[in-house]
Amino acid sequence: MEALDFARWQFGITTVYHFIFVPLTIGLSLLVAIMQTVAYTSKDPVKADSWTRLTKFFGSMLIVNFGIGIATGIVQEFQFGMNWSEYSRFVGDIFGAPLALEGLIAFFMESTFLGLWIFGWNRMSKKVHLLTIWLVALGTTASAYFIIAANSFMQHPVGAQFNPTTGRAELDPEAGGIFAVLANPTTLAAFPHVIAGAWLVAAAFVTGIAAFHMVRHHNRAQELEADTAAAQEHTHLAREVFRPAVRFGTLAMVISALLIFVSGDVQAKLMFQQQPMKMASAEAICEDQEGVPFSILTVGGPEAFKQNCSDVTHLIEIPYVTSILATNNPNAELRGVESLQKEYKEKFGDTVVNAAGETVEADYRPNLFVTYWSFRLMMGFAVFSGILAVWAWWVTRGKGEMRRTTGSKWFARFAVLAIPMPFLANSAGWVFTEMGRQPWVVHPSPTGDPMVRMMTMQGVSGHPDWIVILTLVGFTLIYGALAVVWYYLMHKAAVKGVSAPQRVTADDGAKQLDTPTISFGY
Repeated sequence: MEALDFARWQFGITTVYHFIFVPLTIGLSLLVAIMQTVAYTSKDPVKADSWTRLTKFFGSMLIVNFGIGIATGIVQEFQFGMNWSEYSRFVGDIFGAPLALEGLIAFFMESTFLGLWIFGWNRMSKKVHLLTIWLVALGTTASAYFIIAANSFMQHPVGAQFNPTTGRAELDPEAGGIFAVLANPTTLAAFPHVIAGAWLVAAAFVTGIAAFHMVRHHNRAQELEADTAAAQEHTHLAREVFRPAVRFGTLAMVISALLIFVSGDVQAKLMFQQQPMKMASAEAICEDQEGVPFSILTVGGPEAFKQNCSDVTHLIEIPYVTSILATNNPNAELRGVESLQKEYKEKFGDTVVNAAGETVEADYRPNLFVTYWSFRLMMGFAVFSGILAVWAWWVTRGKGEMRRTTGSKWFARFAVLAIPMPFLANSAGWVFTEMGRQPWVVHPSPTGDPMVRMMTMQGVSGHPDWIVILTLVGFTLIYGALAVVWYYLMHKAAVKGVSAPQRVTADDGAKQLDTPTISFGY
């Protein structure tokens, strides 16, 4: 291993780690905003109290997640200049523009209004306070758009041209410039897919935690005498607080899954056009083939763990599915890894000069094992959310007095187990996206300036190996410590649950519910 490998490992570790927090913040900010809206618009004081308690409950975890996400996200942008200085020099004027917009517009928006939301309880009108959390949700979504726009330029560079004098890629006004970058077809396809994935993460998070508490309070109520105050409190928490949260999370999962399916289909068809090598590797298609099936299980020898596609055997396949995914035509011919390798060598050369000035043999194939299995893990992990949605919908069925809760501990265990699965699916999706693009850090566009391209080995900084190893170990240890802190705070807040409402005497002598406000009492 050399500095290039260590730099890639460092960026991969820090990026996957950071993306644990990103989808939860994006999705949970929206779900918390909806919860508070339901509380604000409800005429029923009991319903309003329940949804306010849920807003506080999940809002507290949103705050923790947002804070850790900021700390880990800052490192990402510094790495471009530290470990990937050649890449930054080549496309910095283009790639930096959406990142700057993300910081100046989206980040300031979400952080400012989150602060107002936290400290504005009972200090501003309910309507204005509600607006702040919606602006937080808007800010996190806008942040995602700018980041995806930057990443999409790496996948499909548009609005740019190569300047042979400076040896850099620059924005080209005649090709649309920054507006083309922000309206990149790859961005427009990836954005709804990423956002829907974030919603699924948050929906499973809400459903899993709410299901755990619903089962817990249901069983505690069953253990007590029905007419006691304690039993009634547990019944209220199970039926009036956590059951609605389970139903709400389930609905959000269904909506998210539908959007993921539709947007994923659009994105896949676009990738077959823009990055055929990535998609051929995702299916382990070695040679050009018609009526390509989708393989559920494929095995290979030692060379299949690298780039050698010939060392692969498909065991279980579904006929024609991959051709349909690519073109909607079951008999469509798709390019294979080996034929694309030959084409790219003719087009881009048999050799390439790396960042150190050395001439090495060019290999345009990504790691077959990682690309193939990350694509399947992305879909496989999402199945857990589908099972949870069906199960949760069934055990909470009924209306009015027939509304059901459940004491099934197996349901509670599965609900908790299903919480991390969309996180893993999102991470696997990004591993597929980035590893499948290799060996390019800026993939050549089939329609743009062919010189706006860069291989990963050409973008790395010229650091000695020990420097990158030092930062790799340092960041891994620091992030490991932050993971412990994050888990402790999130687990403590999640297990704590919410308190049952109590009737208290207001200043005017009237009885009212002790509806809480948000606090830092973790």
